[in-house]
Formats: sequence, C-alpha cells, structure tokens
Amino acid sequence: MKRTTIDIWVGIFVVIGFGALLFLAMRVGNLGGSKLRDPYELQAKFDNIGGLKVRAPVKSAGVVVGRVEKIVLDSQTYQANVTMQMDARYAFPQDTFATINTSGLLGEQYIGLEPGGDEKTLAAGEVIKKTQSAVVLEKLISQFMFSTAEGSSVKAGN
Repeated sequence: MKRTTIDIWVGIFVVIGFGALLFLAMRVGNLGGSKLRDPYELQAKFDNIGGLKVRAPVKSAGVVVGRVEKIVLDSQTYQANVTMQMDARYAFPQDTFATINTSGLLGEQYIGLEPGGDEKTLAAGEVIKKTQSAVVLEKLISQFMFSTAEGSSVKAGN
C-alpha cells in the first residue's frame, strides 16, 4: 500500500477512537440519555444526599423513570429538597418510598423508588413523604471503630 493510504486508515481509526471516548464520557456523565415523555415534577426531602448530583437517574425496579432536576437546601428544616422530572408513562402510589442508592464501579448514586400499595397516585408537584438518606461510608466506619474501641475497653475493665 502507498503511504497516503496508510495515513488515511490511521486517521479513520483515530477519529473512531475519539468518537468512542466521547460516547463513554457522555454515558458516564449522564449527558446522553433518553428523553422523558411529558415530564412531571415530584419532590423528596432527604437528611443527607451523599454524592447525588443533578441529572442522576431515578429508577424503579432497575428501570430509569426520571432524572434529578434540582437540589436545594431548605433553610427552614436544613434538609436537601430534591426535585425530580418523572416520565408521564409512570405513576407512583402516594406511599412510595424513595431511597438514595449507589451502583456501579464508579459509585454512581441514584434515587430508587419503591412503590407502595396505595390506590391514589402522586400528582405533579407533590412531595414523596417516605425517604431514606444516603449511607455515608465514613460514618459507618467511624461507628464500627468506636464500637470496637468501646467493646475492648469494657473487656479490659472486667
């Protein structure tokens, strides 16, 4: 083959490589994703959101049913108020339970919705009342360390 033909093929592979890197960066950053049909807003209040970010997925049974739209601190209760854009195809009962979960190797955090059994569904703009905050690994480690230290000091005192 001629030198120019080799240069053209190398250029094609470089462009494909950059395209693959761009695709992966968009998937990891949640920049590329499915569009929501006729979105409506729901809100939830959490004591601690951990590393939850805007555009994080909202999942139910592993299916993405919405995205986090906005996160603000309520100055009255000092809780994080999370606004979610939900796909109109999915309606959740009023006793739905919202948790902040972690998935994947990168530790992506998302909101998990566990539907309850209520016949009435959440309307646009309503607040999910039952929530569970993110589990903070540092707190768990410190609790374990202090409980271990207390246990050894009690044994030493006997």
